[in-house]
Amino acid sequence: MPRWLIVAEIVGVAACAALLAYRWWLVPEPSAGSPAGPRPPFAVRWTTRPLGALSRPSVKVCKAAHVLSVFDGERCVKSYRAAVGGGKGDKVREGDRCTPEGEFTVCLKNPDSDYVLSLGLSYPNAEDAARGLRDGLIDRAEHGAIVQAIRGGDCPPWKTALGGEIMIHGCGAGRDWTLGCIALDDDDIRELYPALPLGTPVTVLP
Repeated sequence: MPRWLIVAEIVGVAACAALLAYRWWLVPEPSAGSPAGPRPPFAVRWTTRPLGALSRPSVKVCKAAHVLSVFDGERCVKSYRAAVGGGKGDKVREGDRCTPEGEFTVCLKNPDSDYVLSLGLSYPNAEDAARGLRDGLIDRAEHGAIVQAIRGGDCPPWKTALGGEIMIHGCGAGRDWTLGCIALDDDDIRELYPALPLGTPVTVLP
């Protein structure tokens, strides 16, 4: 083989290696099956690297983009594709199959979930309770119980007309199939579950 051709092959291999390194370290590719919907109004980081320890964890979910992103402080550290409820819009009442929108916290961790693992969200929150009282869906006693639970950092009552038991759980993110929960692929919830302590803030956007 001519010397110039050998040199050209070596240069080509080096260039490919440099490109791969750049894409891996600086421009992570979307994971397999990542959503192709609207761009979320927050940072998204597709990476296959394991989710490390978090000092200030929080979660943001964009329903339209089918993305759940994990933050450590202001920095997005990892994103997962996510499925949501089959209903359209914000959750209003029990049985509407909608995933609630707003500010919540992780108020329950269930290691024995029928859906691999589950992180319970504090829906209905105080704003949902106020809306429910105004619209006649709940009475003053139920409203007071919800507000008191939220103030105490506990899970609110889940057996009212507003609905409840909204979880982040496993069993697949390929389509919107839940009754209002946020579903991840099984390996993703197994990684996420131990990283989020009780009280972790969760923002759900349309």
